[in-house]
Amino acid sequence: MSGRRLVIEADGGSRGNPGPAGYGAMVRDVATGEVLAERAAAIGTATNNVAEYQGLIAGLRAAAEIDAAAVVEARMDSKLVVEQMSGRWKVKHPSMIPLRAEAAELAGTLGSVRYTWIPRARNMHADRLANEAMDAAAEGRSWEPPTPQSPEPAPRVAASTRRLSGWMAPTTAPTTTVLLRHGQTAMSREKRFSGVIDAPLTETGHAQAAAAATRLRDVHFDAVYSSPLKRARQTAEAVGREYLIEEDLRETDFGGWEGLTFSQVRERDTDALDAWLADQTVAPPGGESIVTSSTRVHGAVRRIIAAHPGQRVLIVAHVTPIKALTQLALGAEPNVLYRLHLDLASLTTIDWYADGPAVVRGFNDIAHAQHLTESGE
Repeated sequence: MSGRRLVIEADGGSRGNPGPAGYGAMVRDVATGEVLAERAAAIGTATNNVAEYQGLIAGLRAAAEIDAAAVVEARMDSKLVVEQMSGRWKVKHPSMIPLRAEAAELAGTLGSVRYTWIPRARNMHADRLANEAMDAAAEGRSWEPPTPQSPEPAPRVAASTRRLSGWMAPTTAPTTTVLLRHGQTAMSREKRFSGVIDAPLTETGHAQAAAAATRLRDVHFDAVYSSPLKRARQTAEAVGREYLIEEDLRETDFGGWEGLTFSQVRERDTDALDAWLADQTVAPPGGESIVTSSTRVHGAVRRIIAAHPGQRVLIVAHVTPIKALTQLALGAEPNVLYRLHLDLASLTTIDWYADGPAVVRGFNDIAHAQHLTESGE
């Protein structure tokens, strides 16, 4: 006899990868929308992938406790875990093998389990639980579920996730982030991989930053944040306001490809480049994957939003972080990053709502520097 239809949403994170890590998982009844279980815990020092597997394991265990015959859909924003659990990708890393086996054993005790990848924007419940667990560990305590545990009525969630911007009024004021990409550097002019190379602005880059500053002169900002890299800081300084450094807004570390053009990497490292283009969990040699850097940036902006509810914030950053935040706001698949064009010194505006999805109000606005702007990081 078939059991209840349940949905698991699971996630995990690491502040350092590896670093202090934690997981979160939620089990929801498909028929009623009721949240039946929440699980979260810190797991010490671990990688993102280990934490994500631990989240799945916790969710599967909770589902089995609710109904051993349940028909389960396990949703995660980890492409790696979903593909490995679905049997389409091999498990190669030694730390993943026992975790995959444990998850498969738990899944075997249930009626059936299928695995679905979802965008990070649709996995915020589990993401929140994972971050609560890591925050609790940082404060020297264990995560505990709220008491009494309040169900989340399906109609309210459905209504908020389908709100039409401009048609349906939100119940809270958004935090508005204005994302300013830095001006030109010698690396961007020559279209070279430039992640952690601390290149300064060129003369054109300074002119672009000044043009952006003029555009923003009469706009009120409650706070300004910048990447720690020089090109971003110089752009923020041109705006002429006090700003805070947020380390996690830095660009992706391209490792051994730093300073090379795309053609040079294609010639020297064809297989690694193809793997990187095909799978965003793959990192350049000695560098950082797009998924890892995107997760880092998501965390930084989550902290900024929490610190400035209902306010307007200027964020000066780089091409990959701004694209990653746009992808998050749109609830789009990760490969949308390859379909977004972002110019130097451009402005992107996103409203982040507490009661529903984000709204992208503007993307790649370069009206202020059209005559100065060239593409490329």
